[in-house]
Amino acid sequence: MLAKRIIPCLDVTNGKVVKGVNFEGIRDVGDPVECAEEYNKQGADEIVFYDITASFEGRGVFLDVVRETAKKVFVPLTVGGGIKNVDDIRETLRAGADKVSVNSQAVKNPQLIKDGADIFGSQCICVGIDAKKIADRKWTVYINGGRVDMQLDLIEWVKKVENLGAGEICLNSIDADGTKEGFDIEMLKAVCGAVNIPVIASGGAGKIDDFSEVFEKTGATAALAASLFHFQELTVQQIKEHCRNKGIIVR
Repeated sequence: MLAKRIIPCLDVTNGKVVKGVNFEGIRDVGDPVECAEEYNKQGADEIVFYDITASFEGRGVFLDVVRETAKKVFVPLTVGGGIKNVDDIRETLRAGADKVSVNSQAVKNPQLIKDGADIFGSQCICVGIDAKKIADRKWTVYINGGRVDMQLDLIEWVKKVENLGAGEICLNSIDADGTKEGFDIEMLKAVCGAVNIPVIASGGAGKIDDFSEVFEKTGATAALAASLFHFQELTVQQIKEHCRNKGIIVR
């Protein structure tokens, strides 16, 4: 069995780390390079940088932050936000990212997933998905930071993403995001059951038990959180220790 990964996520806007509830009401919680260094020390398995305003405002990727972080952090770094084409992927990887996360642009232009996987390898391409429940066992995909409903069925989309060559999916529940009431178990189970590639659980982590629950009840291979780590409510070590005590294999 693959060891489960714990992944701090840094939402960045204008070069600063932020964390909003349901993408609204943003608070400044620090310097992304410093935060990443701290998570590196805590034993994070990977770190995700997400430029949350990039796709909405059409800005290019914040490559300076990526370069600085890559010099100081030695775990895999995934970078998302504002990646529109193969050149953006190339530049982001060249700046020091190990993977790119494509979200809005992948929905608008699914060929980007295939081109990215063909040129750089599937292991470099993570597809981020923001989804919201619309009916029993039915979810729809949103883009642009959870602002635009694409009326695209989530399960159909994840199957397509896998077929196009994505190496993993980062699944964010808009309903759970920022609520701290736990991961969206139902949605994760449905997605993990529909694809064979790794699925990262995102959105809703509020307490230590949420991490063991998501690994015990779903096929998620990793769990991602932001505010819990930023506000030092929990450390990566504490979560790993807790999971080990529950018999969950972590790195």
